[in-house]
Amino acid sequence: MTKITKLSQLSEHLKQTGKLAKVAVAVAEDANTISSIDHAVREGWLHAILLGNHDKIVALCEAEHIDHTCFEIIDHADENQATLAATAMVKQDAADVLMKGLVGTDKFLKSVLDKEKGLLPPKAVMSYTCALEIPAYKKLLFVSDTAVLTYPDLNQKKAMLEYSVAMTHKFGIREPKVALISATEKVGTALPNTFDDAQLCKMNERGQIKNCIVDGPLDIFLACDPQATEIKQTPNRIVGEADILIFPNLESANSFYKGLMLFAQAELAGLIQGTSKPVVVMSRSESADSKFYCLALAALMAGES
Repeated sequence: MTKITKLSQLSEHLKQTGKLAKVAVAVAEDANTISSIDHAVREGWLHAILLGNHDKIVALCEAEHIDHTCFEIIDHADENQATLAATAMVKQDAADVLMKGLVGTDKFLKSVLDKEKGLLPPKAVMSYTCALEIPAYKKLLFVSDTAVLTYPDLNQKKAMLEYSVAMTHKFGIREPKVALISATEKVGTALPNTFDDAQLCKMNERGQIKNCIVDGPLDIFLACDPQATEIKQTPNRIVGEADILIFPNLESANSFYKGLMLFAQAELAGLIQGTSKPVVVMSRSESADSKFYCLALAALMAGES
């Protein structure tokens, strides 16, 4: 496939596939959500099923000058029932993507994580990966975990890494460079996460983690600045050209991506990982473009390999 190097290329790529992804939106009574969905529907690669209060959804569409007849609207007065119904549609293959609308994240994820009716397979690790387009960086940068795993253990970090690699493959990146981020490039007891980094590198070396190049611990400069390796005289396999950054905890990853969006005009496309089908949970602070890109990423990941 042609490599996708910008988030703006996602929509055109999806149009070229000729496939129509179906999204089920839980409690679709939110103007921003409806606007991003309308954009995707008009682009021609999304069919939207909006579950929630029919009259409120129609009223929001009219207020935003959106043709509500372009959507399939299923009336649910109760937000809990709307969420459960949307999740069931995705689980039963009546839709390809599940999306959170105007429902609390806790209630939404409770439905996703339900052992019998949810979307997380047994023993699977749920995580989150986002693709960032940063004007100051020459390519897309994939970051994990920015939203789900607070202090991931070694097994969870391995899952985060593998999910991120699978996502980059969808973008046409055959052998992504994965940097395991820390405050230093040295393994030591002062930063216990560096021991996990060393083990992940060994797993990659032995073929337990495949189709990528892994190195760490590395700081951001060694991961993303080609000159840093020469300046620091620190040999590594990433040499400042990371495709993927794996952070030691949610606090660091979340602060990193939000800082880039606030101060560096980065745009984002993010997705919950580990579920049987793509799950979209968008922050209220994300731009209209980022919301649209999140939908496009979900449609990309829902497509066949």
